This record gives sequence, structure tokens and C-alpha cells, in this order.
Amino acid sequence: MTTSIPGFSAPAAASGSPLAMLSACHHRIEAQCATLRCLVSHLLARGVDDEARAAANKLIAFFDTATMQHHADEEDELFPALIESMAGSDAICLRQMIDGLTADHRALEACWQHLRGVLERIAAGECVPLLADEVEVLAACHERHMEREERDLLPMAARLLSDEDLARLDHAMRGRR
Repeated sequence: MTTSIPGFSAPAAASGSPLAMLSACHHRIEAQCATLRCLVSHLLARGVDDEARAAANKLIAFFDTATMQHHADEEDELFPALIESMAGSDAICLRQMIDGLTADHRALEACWQHLRGVLERIAAGECVPLLADEVEVLAACHERHMEREERDLLPMAARLLSDEDLARLDHAMRGRR
């Protein structure tokens, strides 16, 4: 069977490079958002077939595990390490950025829970609509959020965190998986 729905795999980062691992996860999230977008048109053209059910199951597994682990990596490890590395007024700016990114995580998770219910029904073989507008909201929110992290957060972390901090981050991230 030829798979017309992309996004089931993306490159992983090398061991010992937690910032690269976080960035690689962003690429995997982008790929899964592309899968969601393709699934909308696939369902309109072909209905709930085996390919659509398989894609829905893989999307559920990915967003339920990888994105939740990714958010925990940032909130439980990266954000506290960055705050610890800052002092004075810089810490206030950093806290504002982290508060905004954490709020993004909660909004993304809420949006995902809605789509998850639709995908569960598709995975079970029900012929239900996957609305392009709802998929686009999740995908666009992810894109904006990841762009902020790639542009601001990860370069800051690379500048500020010590090798010891990065090793702790790497250890914690691997332990989470």
C-alpha cells in the first residue's frame, strides 16, 4: 500500500545534545501537523479507510507522548535551568518568556484534546469530519510557538547553560523516555 499521508517520521538528534533533541522534536511536530493537514483532504477524498485509521492512531500516539514529553522537558528541566543561570532584570525578561511559552503549552494541549476525540473516532472507523479550520488552529499555534522557541529560547539556552547544565538536561530528557 502506498502511503499518501506523510509525517510518520523525522530525524532524531544525536545523544548528548539536549538542545538539538528539542529542536529535532520541533521538526517531528511539524511533520505531524503536516499529517493532520493531509488527513483532512484524505478523509474528504477517500473516507475513513485503513490508511486514515492508521494515521489517526499514529497521530494520537505521537501527540499523547512525544509532545507531552517535550513540554515536560522544557518546563521541568530547561526553563528552571535557564532561570537559575540568569540574574537581576534579565531573569524577569526570561520569566516572562517562559510564562508565555508555558501558557502556549496549555493552549496547545487543550486544542489537541479536542482533535484527539475526533481522531479516536476516525481510528475506530467512524466517518466523522476532521475540520480543516480546527486542524489549522493547532498547526498554526504549534508553528508560532516553535518559531519563538527556535528563535529566542534555544539560542539563549545554548549561550547561557553550562556543559554541566546541558548534561543534566540530557540525562533528565532521556530518563523521561
